[in-house]
Amino acid sequence: MDEKNQKSAIVNQQSLINIAVIGSGTMGSGIAQVAATAGCIVKLFDLNQEALSKSKNALEVSLSKLVEKEKIDSAEKSRIQGNISYVSSMKELADSDLVIEAIVENLEVKRKVFSELEELVSKDTILSSNTSSLSIASIAASCKTPDRVIGIHFFNPAPLMQLVEVIPAVQTSNEVLEKVVQIISDWKKVVAVAKDTPGFIVNRVARSFYSESIRIYEEGMADFATIDWALKTEGGFRMGPFELMDFIGHDVNYIVTETVFTAFYFDPKFKPSFTQKRLLEAGFLGRKTGRGFYDYSKELPKPTEDKALAKAIFERVIVMLINEAADTLFLNIASAKDIDNAMTKGVNYPKGLLAWADEIGINWCVEKLDALYNEYHEDRYRCSPILRRFKVSGLTFTTETLNLKS
Repeated sequence: MDEKNQKSAIVNQQSLINIAVIGSGTMGSGIAQVAATAGCIVKLFDLNQEALSKSKNALEVSLSKLVEKEKIDSAEKSRIQGNISYVSSMKELADSDLVIEAIVENLEVKRKVFSELEELVSKDTILSSNTSSLSIASIAASCKTPDRVIGIHFFNPAPLMQLVEVIPAVQTSNEVLEKVVQIISDWKKVVAVAKDTPGFIVNRVARSFYSESIRIYEEGMADFATIDWALKTEGGFRMGPFELMDFIGHDVNYIVTETVFTAFYFDPKFKPSFTQKRLLEAGFLGRKTGRGFYDYSKELPKPTEDKALAKAIFERVIVMLINEAADTLFLNIASAKDIDNAMTKGVNYPKGLLAWADEIGINWCVEKLDALYNEYHEDRYRCSPILRRFKVSGLTFTTETLNLKS
């Protein structure tokens, strides 16, 4: 079979799958576009008719831009649009093969929705949540047949971001996990399977990018603009942490940090910052409100372009990121391959953190972490046991761990 016919076969196969997406916000709409593009028949559900209309209009704009850029033609645009219907009654979802919930990050609200869904759909329907940090096991527990519940976590914007985290709960059957991995792979996404722990991979590991940068600011080591500049110039990150938090919104970013901190029994590694909390309390949510770490009504401040300072900032942040990625592997949250894929494909880091550790040197990482711990005597700077073991044994993540745990 030639490549063109293979692609056609995939679309025909996927068109037999009925997908329901609950929630027509930015994420839900993006997921619906991804599934429809892959050939699935999609029902996008929302109780708010105005939200559905907004979603439909946004899809028109998004696809029109792709036509203008000649990435798709008008026939493809029509095909994708024709694969999505917009419904305001949950009863319309009864014939779904896979439901993806993408609503507010509130456990009780999600549990209520899943309980209602189970009464409507077939016993074979897979029920999934797009939650970024809540327990899949807790959501599954609201169902009479929890073995069909799973986490499917997309990243925003869903049509563009390659990564999807797939999170089986302790109740999830192997058959459901295998089916979901196959479906998401058929949608041309990179799948990273993660254990059902707070933050999964990305939202766990990435906390250090934000928290250590805020800590550096709070200590008076550098201002927001200089820290952002340092991590972009020294580390190659596309956005600095303060730019990124303002872009995401503090109503989202801070809440995830607080959720992860609480869920990990207040482990100091994940401790939130009063600096960010005060912005949230003031309603300074970032770009969406015109003010966050930066005031967007004014000219943005210039960084202090000191290369020695930039290197010191970068080294402190990168070693904390590496340490959390190493701990994620050490605790069997995910494979080394999936951890590095998650950070490069999910949040556009320039390198996988475990590969970065090998490049910088395991010995340097351990010594840097020990120096921070000796200076602060805070548990947030404790070195992951796997880094210490690798230092002693001379192993690296690239040569050993990928073979053992990929």
